[in-house]
Amino acid sequence: MIAVLLRMAEKTHIPLPSSRQDDFAALMFRVANARDRAAFAMIFDHFAPRVKSFMMRKGASAELAEDLVQETMIAVWSKATLYAPERGAASTWIFTIARNLRIDRLRRESSAYFTDLEDFDAPSDDVPGDEALNRSQEDSQVARALAQIPPEQRELLILSYVEDVPQSMIAERLNLPLGTVKSRMRLAYRRMRKLLEVVN
Repeated sequence: MIAVLLRMAEKTHIPLPSSRQDDFAALMFRVANARDRAAFAMIFDHFAPRVKSFMMRKGASAELAEDLVQETMIAVWSKATLYAPERGAASTWIFTIARNLRIDRLRRESSAYFTDLEDFDAPSDDVPGDEALNRSQEDSQVARALAQIPPEQRELLILSYVEDVPQSMIAERLNLPLGTVKSRMRLAYRRMRKLLEVVN
């Protein structure tokens, strides 16, 4: 289940709690319209480590991941006016930039000659159709299961597995005792497993 949550996080299928989305949309607005460096610093502090983690999960070295983080965040700063909150969350927009930069870097560094797929049956990084279908079904099942657990448990799972926030910081952020966070996490995880077992 954790692997599915992480994969969904990469694809930004699991949204942040709406309040967090609103926060980042507001910060993006400040960057776009006022070139607000403090707002950008908050965006950078939140997303830079997550983009680096994403890049390294995709096989990038730590050095390359750092380079791509810098390129991503420079693009966020310079293209902030292009972000449209009605089209999606700021996280979706930022990770889309990161993915595109990674693809561009792979193409530049590859010694292979790129041609149109119509002319050359080049090896593809795409997931095979049957595996993609299975992943899509898993993602849908997890999303449905998340929707069925109490909001306070769902928020803990998202903070822990999607945002990579340590339990001690979750406790501080939500103003809860650490023991309460741990017990709710255990309950949430057990409930998710039961819901997914019923589906399967």
